[in-house]
Amino acid sequence: TQLLPRTVRLKFRMFPLLLFCTYCKESIPEFYAPWCGYCKKLEPVWHDVGVELKSSGSPVRVGKMDATAYSGMASEFGVRGYPTIKLLKGDLAYNYKGPRTKDDIVEFANRVAGPAVRSLPSKQMFEHMMKRHDVLFVYVGGESPLKEKYNDVASELIVYTYFFSAPEEVFPESVTLPELPAVVVFKDGAYFTYDEYEDASLSSWVNKERFQGYLQIDGFTLYELGETGGVCIKVVIHNILKALIQRVAKEYREHFNRDFQFGHMDGNDYINSLIMGEVTVPSVIILNTSNEQYFLPSEPIETMEQLVQFINGVLNGSAQANGGDGYIQRIKRVAFDARSTIMSVFRSSPLLACFLFGLPLGVISLMCYGICTADSDDGSDDIDALKREGLTDEEEEEEEEEEEERQRATELEGPEDGENEEDDVGEKDPEEKKTD
Repeated sequence: TQLLPRTVRLKFRMFPLLLFCTYCKESIPEFYAPWCGYCKKLEPVWHDVGVELKSSGSPVRVGKMDATAYSGMASEFGVRGYPTIKLLKGDLAYNYKGPRTKDDIVEFANRVAGPAVRSLPSKQMFEHMMKRHDVLFVYVGGESPLKEKYNDVASELIVYTYFFSAPEEVFPESVTLPELPAVVVFKDGAYFTYDEYEDASLSSWVNKERFQGYLQIDGFTLYELGETGGVCIKVVIHNILKALIQRVAKEYREHFNRDFQFGHMDGNDYINSLIMGEVTVPSVIILNTSNEQYFLPSEPIETMEQLVQFINGVLNGSAQANGGDGYIQRIKRVAFDARSTIMSVFRSSPLLACFLFGLPLGVISLMCYGICTADSDDGSDDIDALKREGLTDEEEEEEEEEEEERQRATELEGPEDGENEEDDVGEKDPEEKKTD
């Protein structure tokens, strides 16, 4: 086989998804990794999503791509984690951030695949949509700069909610608009009109009003509230406190709607991990999603007056703030997450946890022991060995000195002996002389 140029290879690797996107005007692929546990958990749900959309006649086609095999394509779509779900519509790609359930994904696909702004031509259609949706945004009026802004906001936030346009005649007689054109939101059994001078940008107003006045909060809802940068008032479930906060959310809407979102949460496990502490049940907590600060009342709340006073204390800064996103809190968060992970592993599989954490600790302990014992050894073992052999460094030096002295003495004595020998040779005995 011939190795193609890099650009051609890249296009060839992208060909399956490019063909899929070209053939289908609206498609919803899942980018997954074979080793990802969440992807394996989503697999049966994803199959049901495909069956549901096909049986309902939806134009959206469901697909999936191994992002590890087609990493270039995944990077082009900004895939940073697994699984990632995106709806591709023309040149636009919409991220799905909701719960990974069949109904939620199917509803997202049908909402985003359709027009950004849907028409409500009759009263019957308006009443039908009011029954289906808890929150309904409607534009009323003809062509105007406000309509252009509304269309842009609808294209941006269609991933969260529906947008409609309708003539004023489809509304009930109880709905009166001060002027046209207008943008109206219907929710909580009432309607509210966008005011360009008081509500700032239309996008911010829609992003805030897309939530009901009081709702049940979970992890996904809290994440969406965090994107709005608002403050959330939550009650850990209790019927009396729940009814109390519902009254405040309804009766004090004009005072607190711009700054607070009211709701409740079942149980305290999630909120405990969020604030890295322990919240008793029942209790009221105000969470600032923009800087991760939270506020707790100084005394138990039993009346609506106490609750309103507590909220006003948060607004005017007299209530004590806890948490935050400073460096110390970030360090605490890392330590808390590490401890929580270790504890969860020990609870789920004690033997595996002992192996995972015990083996590295054992190796580190042996290394430390070896280093400490090596530092404390001053050569005493070698000295002991030499002593056992009867030799030490000092004794060896003494022997060497003695040997050198003997050599010097020998050198000094050597010449004198030679001279004596010569003298002996030079002198003769008297008898030898007589003989001569």
